Amino acid sequence: MIDLIFPDGSVRQYPQGSSGRDVATAISPSLAKRTLLVRLDGQLLDFDRPLPGGGKVEFVDRNDPDALDTIRHDTAHVLAEAVQELFPGTQVTIGPNVEDGFYYDFARDEPFSTDDFAAIEKRMAEIVDRDEKIVREVWDRDKAIAHFKAIGEQYKAEIIEGIPADQDVTLYRQGSWADLCRGPHLPSTKHVGKAFKLTKLAGAYWRGDQANAQLQRIYGTAWASQEDLDAYLTRLEEAEKRDHRKLGRAMDLFHMQEEGRGMVFWHPKGWVLWRVLEAYMRRRLDTAGYIEVKTPQVLERTFWENSGHWEKYRPNMFVCETVEGEVLSLKPMNCPGHVQIWNVGQRSYKELPMRMAEFGACHRYEPSGALHGLMRVRAFTQDDAHIFCREDQIVDETEKFIRLTQMIHSDLGMETKYIALATRPENRAGSDEFWDRAEGMLAEAARLAGVTPVIAEGDGAFYAPKLDFIVQDAIGREWTCGTLQLDYVLPERLGAEYIAEDGSKQRPVMLHRAILGSFERFIGIMIENYAGRFPMWLSPVQAVVTTIVSEADGYAEQVAAKFRAAGLRVETDLRNEKVGYKVREHSVAKVPAIAVVGRMEAEGGTVAIRRLGSQDQTVVTVEEAIRLLTDEATPPDLR
Repeated sequence: MIDLIFPDGSVRQYPQGSSGRDVATAISPSLAKRTLLVRLDGQLLDFDRPLPGGGKVEFVDRNDPDALDTIRHDTAHVLAEAVQELFPGTQVTIGPNVEDGFYYDFARDEPFSTDDFAAIEKRMAEIVDRDEKIVREVWDRDKAIAHFKAIGEQYKAEIIEGIPADQDVTLYRQGSWADLCRGPHLPSTKHVGKAFKLTKLAGAYWRGDQANAQLQRIYGTAWASQEDLDAYLTRLEEAEKRDHRKLGRAMDLFHMQEEGRGMVFWHPKGWVLWRVLEAYMRRRLDTAGYIEVKTPQVLERTFWENSGHWEKYRPNMFVCETVEGEVLSLKPMNCPGHVQIWNVGQRSYKELPMRMAEFGACHRYEPSGALHGLMRVRAFTQDDAHIFCREDQIVDETEKFIRLTQMIHSDLGMETKYIALATRPENRAGSDEFWDRAEGMLAEAARLAGVTPVIAEGDGAFYAPKLDFIVQDAIGREWTCGTLQLDYVLPERLGAEYIAEDGSKQRPVMLHRAILGSFERFIGIMIENYAGRFPMWLSPVQAVVTTIVSEADGYAEQVAAKFRAAGLRVETDLRNEKVGYKVREHSVAKVPAIAVVGRMEAEGGTVAIRRLGSQDQTVVTVEEAIRLLTDEATPPDLR
């Protein structure tokens, strides 16, 4: 017999070999009907698989997050079965669930087309209707290899050959179709449901290696209900409208090209946006007591060896050699350079905490397939800072940083949804006592800042815990923007010291921290969050003065000059085009205010102000227009 502990704390005995279904049915037929999986001591198992022993048992229904992950995994299997039925000769490789959906990689001589999606989705729905039972099978390793080779599935055979000899080889069979998989899976294809949709095609190299064959990847999304799917597709449609790459072109902010992969060409308007953001950040940091520095972009190899980055980051570092035999690298991060500034001269405890900031240009090699507009680049500028402090100052400095980060995110249009406390990983340096103390300090700082952190178990760096700031944008997407990480290691590796109050030499603790993460990525997030419709203070062009008739050109120039003198970023549009055409064009460019002038306005000293997205216009004096617009154009920290 096995002892099972239920969520209410009760303990019951069941025969050895009982499945989750056996246990649920003994309790209630309705429980068995709505259950899809079982959790035993936290491990997810097939509902019909014999329980390996006793322990804490939970029944997982369709509303459980684990069920959604399994629905997506099963949908990938249904996709693979449908593809092989419709396109004989196609080999299957791997098909995992991913965030918001799943994908499957196929080996096929002929290319798939998105035109194939309708037929594939139809066949997938038929497989769901077949209610094919999903059964777990354990195979002999050699037999499994021979089987897949015999049916022409060379990729599956190669995967099995890489499985350690002491591990089981498990297949899951649905109907007459079977796939190599660890599981778990739903009881049958019926439980997958029909709330799925294929979304896109992409190329993918086998095992992610460019030297291997290129496969065809079909992506899809799957949800527990049609309502959830519809809501997701609506978000997807909205995200498509907000794509920062499209808006960047429409607003003439930046471009990227093949000759500089992962590097951004900032256009004048985009660079205005950058400068406004940078100036705002600099003012906030000045007020918060930071000192700003600038460190070299290229440093010799031994520098990075001493810091430990050469060993860990070498594959992502841009390296070059000089004719003199020097091996140099573009910096992938700023922190070792800040320690060098600290190390010049003798430091005293009276200088602590020292908050050292840099808008540092960094470079990291990212595979070309991973690059994505401003969100994933090779050249980026971090809003980086390092706080050198004593251990007894960590809580206070962390609390101040949390409040500063929340304020900045709010000013920039995104609230901090939650803060994640990343705790000790399995492979780590330091004693449990150290980790208890370090995690406790970050948790205490969050409490003092009025925040209850979400625990991200095991996600800390190997040498210390960290805090990650998760913001939510206008359509509900979450982004990690901002981090604070304790570091006792780098000061020791690079010899950072200070003279303590008792005259002894001590090592400072470094708090690595960033608020935006990188200017490039954060600007991309802002473009999508605002859908390009920046608040007046951030907008590259805050107003356009445009004419109805050419006789008002001189007056338009006078108005624009007065606007500029008041500190507004203004353009004029004196083209011989209809005013409606000009208004539409500037609306596409997301200009927040258009000042229209004609004979009547010139005679009365007025302007007709039209706001972005509105058909209405308000006629006011030039002076009143300046007052209204400059109020809106004042950055939040200067109001």
